[in-house]
Amino acid sequence: MNIDPSQNSSKFGAKSGWKCVLILDGERQPVSGSTEALAAAIRGGADMRIYTEFRHNEHIDTKSNNTELIKEVADFRITYLLEDRWVAGIINLRQPIVIPNGFGQRPSMSFFLYNQNAEQAIARPYLDGEPAQGKIGKSPLDDHSDMTKYHQFDSWDSGTNAPSSNFVYDFETYKFWVRDDWEEVYSHNADSEVLSGSIDALAEAFAVGREVKVGISGLCGDLCVDPTTVTQHEIFVHVGSCYYYTELKQFIAASHPLVRVKPAIPLRYNSEEWDFGWLMVRSDGHVARWLVDPYTLKFRRSDERYAMRWFVR
Repeated sequence: MNIDPSQNSSKFGAKSGWKCVLILDGERQPVSGSTEALAAAIRGGADMRIYTEFRHNEHIDTKSNNTELIKEVADFRITYLLEDRWVAGIINLRQPIVIPNGFGQRPSMSFFLYNQNAEQAIARPYLDGEPAQGKIGKSPLDDHSDMTKYHQFDSWDSGTNAPSSNFVYDFETYKFWVRDDWEEVYSHNADSEVLSGSIDALAEAFAVGREVKVGISGLCGDLCVDPTTVTQHEIFVHVGSCYYYTELKQFIAASHPLVRVKPAIPLRYNSEEWDFGWLMVRSDGHVARWLVDPYTLKFRRSDERYAMRWFVR
């Protein structure tokens, strides 16, 4: 694996635990590292951040004469591993901002999505309750004639409460950073059969303050119309509050918010093929789902069983 040593040479890089495993140039061609290294890190539960660069008057305000280079690092707290080889990540906590002054015009979530080949997407459920003006379905492309580096593939659900689109913005560079210091301590199938590790190891680790993350296999399969065509996938999410029943030997955790997308390579948004919400996950395979319809913001409950892998840090 050929990684540019300058990426980890600073005193901050050496101590941070983050390492760059893949770099793409402005044409999204590999410069160093590999997609295999990225997939291996995500498979092991690694966190992911993506570094990009752009010009102010090309990306932020096209009427400005400010050509200043801006560096950005975004935190992709939700990661996907598709067919055990393809990585995608989603930003799950971001309200839209307009740099350098403040926030966007309407409160919403900015569920930006990046694939390992730098194909990008955005889904934006609005949170202000304004009535929808559009219809669900394919929409005309937006006018980006003043933004020559923005290449929109499609547009969905324009004017509804949850518009989305898939695109590429030609950033100057793309650097995929991972922090792969998670330790897998327990895994089981959907029927609670132990596959590796032990529930005792998980319980002992969380009780001394270690963070917990879970990888869930098949979580988005019900977003596919035909269940026989579901792309194999595993989604990774941090969990917050954790509980351990000491006599039952059962571990329970509440997930951070996550975004579910119909699994495919590359991962993309389409009409009625994504949602978001929270999970209560249990070490016997049971998952209670508290999911939001992004078009109506109405919550719905469901329960399913999934194979899971548990990581601690």
